[in-house]
Amino acid sequence: MSSMLEIIDVHRTYLIGESTVNALRGVSLTIEQGEFVAIMGASGSGKSSLLQILGLLDNPDKGEYRIFGNNVNTMTEDEQAGVRNNVAGFVFQQFHLLKRMDIVDNVRLPYIYSGLKGNFRKEAIDRLKMVGLEHRIDHTPNQLSGGEQQRVAIARALVRDPLIIFADEPTGNLDTKNSAEIMKILQALHAEGKTIIMVTHENEIAEYAERVITMRDGVILTDTRKQGKDPSITAAKELGFDIHGAAKGSTLQDGRFIGFIAQAFQSILANKMRSFLSVLGILVGVASVIAMMALGEGAKVSMQEQLKSMGSNMLSIRAGSAKIRGASQGAGAVARFTFPDVDEIASLHTLVKNASGVVNGVGRIVYGNKNWSSSLTGVGYDYGTMRASIPSIGRWFTREEIQTREKVAIIGVTVVKELFGMTNPLGKTIKINRINFTVIGIAPAKGFSGPQDEDDIVLIPVNTAMYRVLGKNYLSGIFVEVASPNLIEQTKNAISALIIKRHRLKEGDDSFNIRDMTEIQKMLSSTTQTMSLLLGSIAAISLVVGGIGIMNIMLVSVTERTREIGLRKAIGARKNDIMLQFLVESVGMTVSGGLIGIMLGIAISLILSYFAGWSVITSPISVVLATAFSALTGIFFGLWPARKAAELKPVEALRYE
Repeated sequence: MSSMLEIIDVHRTYLIGESTVNALRGVSLTIEQGEFVAIMGASGSGKSSLLQILGLLDNPDKGEYRIFGNNVNTMTEDEQAGVRNNVAGFVFQQFHLLKRMDIVDNVRLPYIYSGLKGNFRKEAIDRLKMVGLEHRIDHTPNQLSGGEQQRVAIARALVRDPLIIFADEPTGNLDTKNSAEIMKILQALHAEGKTIIMVTHENEIAEYAERVITMRDGVILTDTRKQGKDPSITAAKELGFDIHGAAKGSTLQDGRFIGFIAQAFQSILANKMRSFLSVLGILVGVASVIAMMALGEGAKVSMQEQLKSMGSNMLSIRAGSAKIRGASQGAGAVARFTFPDVDEIASLHTLVKNASGVVNGVGRIVYGNKNWSSSLTGVGYDYGTMRASIPSIGRWFTREEIQTREKVAIIGVTVVKELFGMTNPLGKTIKINRINFTVIGIAPAKGFSGPQDEDDIVLIPVNTAMYRVLGKNYLSGIFVEVASPNLIEQTKNAISALIIKRHRLKEGDDSFNIRDMTEIQKMLSSTTQTMSLLLGSIAAISLVVGGIGIMNIMLVSVTERTREIGLRKAIGARKNDIMLQFLVESVGMTVSGGLIGIMLGIAISLILSYFAGWSVITSPISVVLATAFSALTGIFFGLWPARKAAELKPVEALRYE
């Protein structure tokens, strides 16, 4: 039968500051299954270094170490972690218990890294019963005495039923009574067939062992067995563990990932204030992204509503050049539009839904002792539906009124306010340019379009305006409603050709221009888009700042928990396990911050809409974006601290002060 553990000519050197310490100088040793070995020596003799190499917490600089005939030098870091989890159990002088967990969670910790599914509380409680602690199950390590904490550490070492127990000064921090109790437990385990390798500097503790190895200055001085004590062959059982399979298995498929999530949230809740402050940055960032995007979206929609009232399928045909404020500077005269032009355009049935001529001018309006100057528009019958101008109070003109040049008027909200104040204007007589008109309606409120007040208007029948008020025999412009938005270009070309033909103009003549609302629409939507982007990017900056805050906290956490990381590695955590655990922690913080931020952002946008009267629309995209961004922030900023934690060597991490 091959030896259980065998080291041949092993050397280990440490650099401490400037000086080199030769901890082991050519040590050779064989340990059989079922032995109880005590390694003794003064401080600095190399006994702990030897134990760390035997327990795979450290690797030799030179020499060979075989475990069950497998050369450790050829094993990867993850394979070594697998062996530690399945074959070895560690008991440390410092206990190395995690203060934030109760003792059952401490004992079952090795199971998280075993890849087995289940919660293993029963196994943990069984091991605690073995060491006489069943009555303290719901306590945390802080509520236990030193002797009880060491018993918890032994229960944790036993929970995976290992073949070998490595004990580093297991009674170093205990009084005589507790030391004796701990040694009795180790003796009983040895009787069950466990191999025990223990480091101690006390002779009475070494007495419990069957074999005592004494070291000095990194070499073995003596190696003695007690009389009549051969390794208990009866206890030897064949090892059914595949060392090279120890590192295989996917973290997501086996039980580990669920364990990491639970561990991460335990850790976040252990430092509530610190976690809250780091989450705050993300929370504010996400809330502002949501609120800003909701405002931007709301502004966009309200602008679209305004555009609808202007008429989105609308063409406006005006005399004069579009280039220089409507007055053509070219040789050709300005085109004069008349009613036959309107009829011709209206007859383009497949393209045009409606056409209506308008006359513009300025009117001096007088009511009683009040007077007001307003823009005067002479309109046709179809203008009301085309430009969404049909009054909700009062009525629109009839065809007869337009035909017979009746003196009736529809006035805008601004004119009503200036002339009538709080009294009802319907049926009242006003003077427009000294001519009496009857008010038959109030035009729907439209607000401002740029600097122009859309409600400071007076609408009168087009014939009345031309022949009775303004004395014009031609139209100022023609409004055309296109059958559908995708026919706008085609319609523009058709109308342009028709006008050129009717007025005998030259091709490319700029004595008239056709404008459509899509240009204004594009301009407005690009403005709102720019605004949304600007608001969103300002908010995104706060997300990045929040991410940096989380990275700081995670880096502090890694440094603070170095010994915990060392312990986790000692009980079988692989590099990826440690990395994933810290990543889950930072993503957990950013995502929970993100979710609270989403709710806060929606609440802020609703408050803004309520108090400021702005319209807000929370788009699902902004919620998805904010959540994804907060998770990515957690991954991006958590990656470096997580890698830093994963790179730590178990032995150095355990020694960290």
